[in-house]
Amino acid sequence: MAQAYVAEGMSGMAVFETFFRKLPRTRSYVMAAGLSDVLDFLEAFRFQSDDLQYLRGLGLFADEFLQRLSGVRFTGDVWAVPEGTVVFPNEPIVQVIAPIAEAQLAETFVVNQIHLQSVIASKAARVVDAARGRMVIDFGARRAHGTDAALKVARASYLAGAAGTSNLLAARQYGIPPYGTMAHSFIQAFDDELDAFDTFARLYPGTTLLVDTYDTLRGVDHVIEFAKRLGERFDVRAVRLDSGDLGALSKATRARLDAAGLNQVQIFASSGLDEYRIAALMDDGCPIDGFGVGTNLVVAEDAPALDMAYKLVEYDGAGRTKFSSGKVIYPGRKQVFRRLDHGVFAGDTIGKPDERLNGEPLLVSVMKDGRRLSRHNSSLEAARSRARQQINALPPQLRSLERTDWPYPVDVSPGIARELERLRRARQ
Repeated sequence: MAQAYVAEGMSGMAVFETFFRKLPRTRSYVMAAGLSDVLDFLEAFRFQSDDLQYLRGLGLFADEFLQRLSGVRFTGDVWAVPEGTVVFPNEPIVQVIAPIAEAQLAETFVVNQIHLQSVIASKAARVVDAARGRMVIDFGARRAHGTDAALKVARASYLAGAAGTSNLLAARQYGIPPYGTMAHSFIQAFDDELDAFDTFARLYPGTTLLVDTYDTLRGVDHVIEFAKRLGERFDVRAVRLDSGDLGALSKATRARLDAAGLNQVQIFASSGLDEYRIAALMDDGCPIDGFGVGTNLVVAEDAPALDMAYKLVEYDGAGRTKFSSGKVIYPGRKQVFRRLDHGVFAGDTIGKPDERLNGEPLLVSVMKDGRRLSRHNSSLEAARSRARQQINALPPQLRSLERTDWPYPVDVSPGIARELERLRRARQ
C-alpha cells in the first residue's frame, strides 16, 4: 500500500483511529493501555539496511521506493486517551495523524500493543477489584503466549492495580516490584519438608513458605513447629496455599496459626484463580491476604480478544468512511467528551474536536512532529494512579462481575451523524 501511495503521488495527511467495535460478553468496560510502547516505536521508526535487503529480495518493490524507505521516519502527531483511561465501543483510543504512507506503516504495531495491553489491563482491573484491597501478584509468565507477552502482561497488570510480578525481567524493565515464593520442586528436593522450610527461611528472612506439596495442613503444622524451634528468630511473612479447597484450607490454616500465636503470618493463595473465584472467596469471609494470579490473567481466559481496528477516518482534509455490514466507520477526526455526575461517569459523546459539547475531552496530544511531548505524563505510576481513579468513578453496574444489561450511554454528536449521512448519500 505504501508503494502504491507513492506511485500515485498520494502524500496527504491521513487520520487513522484505533478503537474496538463491541465489548466482549463478560466485559462492561475496557481499560486503555499500551500507549507508551506505541510512542517509543514511532519515535524510533526506521528501516535498517537488512530490512531493505529483505524487501528487495521479495521482488515486489522498485529500487526507487526502497531508497525512499531508507529515509522514512515518523513525522506525524498522535492524540490518545492516557493509559489507564476507561473506554467504550467506537471511542478512539489512539489517533495517528501523519502523511498517509507513514500512518499506514504504523498500523500493525499500534493495534498489537494497544490490543494486548488493553485486554490484560481490563482483566487485571477486575481481578484487583474482586480482591477488595488484598494484594494481587502477576504469576503468569510461564503460560503467557511468548516472552514478550509475559513482559507486557506484567506491565498492564501493574498499571491496573496489581502489586507486582514474579517476572524479574519485567520488574527490572518497568520498575515494578518483584515478588516470588518457592516452588514445589524445592520442597521435593529435600528428604524432609521441615528441612526445606528451615533452609529457605534462613536464607530469605520474611519469606513465604509453600505448604501444600504433600498435605497442606500438615505443612502448616511444620511451619508452626519451625516457629517453636526458632522462637523470636522466626521470620516468615506468609504461607502459600496452591491446591485444594482454598476457602476451607485458608480458614483451617488461619485457625492453626492463630492458636499457635502466629497471628502475624499471612495467607497467600494461588492455583487457577480469576476474579470470580477471588470474589467468591471474599464473599465467604476467607482469611486470605493476597493472591497470585497466573493463567487466567495472562491469557485473559474469558475475553482474550477485542474487535479492535485501525481505520482511516480522514484523508487530505476530507472525511472517509465505509459502509460494510456491521462495520460502519464514523468519518472525520473525533474527540470523546465524558460527562460526570457527582464524580461518577454519566455518559460519553463522540463528536468533532471543535464541537461545543458537554463533558471533559478524553483525547490529549501526546506526540508532535514525531516526538513525544514532555508535558504528557506517560509514566507507569501516573497511569496506575489514573486507572484506580477511573475504576472508582465507574457506575456501580459496570463494576459488577455479573453480566449486566445496563448499557453505558455513548452517543454520537449531531455533527458526526450529519457527516456520515452526507457521505452515505454521496455513495448512492
